[in-house]
Amino acid sequence: MTLSEQSLAFLFPGQGSQSVGMLKELADSFHEVGDTFGEASDALGYDLFRLVMDGPEDRLNATEYTQPAMLAAGVAVWQVWQKVSEVRPVFMAGHSLGEYTALVCAQSLSLRDGIVLVRERARLMQEAVPLGVGAMAAIIGLKDDAVVQACEMAGNDLEKASPANFNAPGQVVIAGHAGAVSRAIENAKSEGARRCVVLPVSVPSHCPLMSEAALKFRESLSAVSFSSPSFRIIHNVDVAEHVDAPGIRTALEKQLSGPVRWTETIRTLADLGVTRCLESGPGSVLTGLNKRIAPEILTQGLSDPSMFEKAKELWV
Repeated sequence: MTLSEQSLAFLFPGQGSQSVGMLKELADSFHEVGDTFGEASDALGYDLFRLVMDGPEDRLNATEYTQPAMLAAGVAVWQVWQKVSEVRPVFMAGHSLGEYTALVCAQSLSLRDGIVLVRERARLMQEAVPLGVGAMAAIIGLKDDAVVQACEMAGNDLEKASPANFNAPGQVVIAGHAGAVSRAIENAKSEGARRCVVLPVSVPSHCPLMSEAALKFRESLSAVSFSSPSFRIIHNVDVAEHVDAPGIRTALEKQLSGPVRWTETIRTLADLGVTRCLESGPGSVLTGLNKRIAPEILTQGLSDPSMFEKAKELWV
């Protein structure tokens, strides 16, 4: 193994990076993309690739369709990378939903089981909170502890808000009851937040409102076989590695109602010697976050053939 391989991590994006037509150029050049989506479609009982290529956009953006689509996309990109390059990472990590993609790519979880799991995850998340009860918002330009305090001050006996995604320094997403989120926004503004943006989502993810969904999801997780990952995976909820099935299941269950600690995840990878990351999937959300979290890490996206060529040049 070369020094470059030792310093490489693969990152997998979650919801929000999807778009109609994603990976089309890659699919035109590599049959592995269509093959991966074909296997996912067999597990789902509908043509996932057609939905991704043709839309409609509102259907692709619905949680129950987005989660399988993003998992299949990340796996497809990984399959292409394995074909065109002999370089392999030591580490993997995925943002929220992307953690399932990492587990599939690390051969801890089969693609079929992963697709079925995230479909059920999406269903339980959608059912957990009636439409309009919950909300999410991005708080920009405030330190993490100030966001935590803004949420605590916004809560009462009936409504709570809490950090859901620690995405990067100065970028934290909060979630909870709509009223509490609204009050937390006002608190954050009074503390000097640069921007506060209510997100157009139907599910308040990664907060205690998902606790019931997490308990129900435990049964689905227990029905699926997990193996020890072939690459080291840093999990979101506890910024730790888990190599046995019970530990992986517990981390995935807690992830539903616990915050995504992405800033800590990337800083941990940097501390472990990672100097390069490849974002395996559509979009460049994680690449952008890395520039703010750990600018010393060179991060390159992988979503079209030209990006693959550029990434391969990094290891010449």
